[in-house]
Amino acid sequence: MIEIAASSTTTTVTISGDLDLAERGQFPEATARVSGLRRQLLVIDMCDVTFMDSTGAAFLIALADAAGKRGGAAVLRGCNDRELFVLEICGALGSFRIDTDHRCERRAS
Repeated sequence: MIEIAASSTTTTVTISGDLDLAERGQFPEATARVSGLRRQLLVIDMCDVTFMDSTGAAFLIALADAAGKRGGAAVLRGCNDRELFVLEICGALGSFRIDTDHRCERRAS
């Protein structure tokens, strides 16, 4: 599930469950909604992601690219080592700021 919330300066995308090929039908609409909000800061909350493949990584990359095109930044919050590894293998880890201070309340690290 992908939930999108906005404040005056930040868009937060909260993702739960699998972020993979089976969920790709949600990605275009979510990307369009996030782009349409035009906030400088995009926070992607990954605390409740159970699995991510390269299709999910491509979605995150599209979100980061959209933020970068409007001069903003994309922050990943709550990523585990596996998810960071997938982004690294895809050559995209540098597209994101990583929130190393966040501690997920819901995910058992």
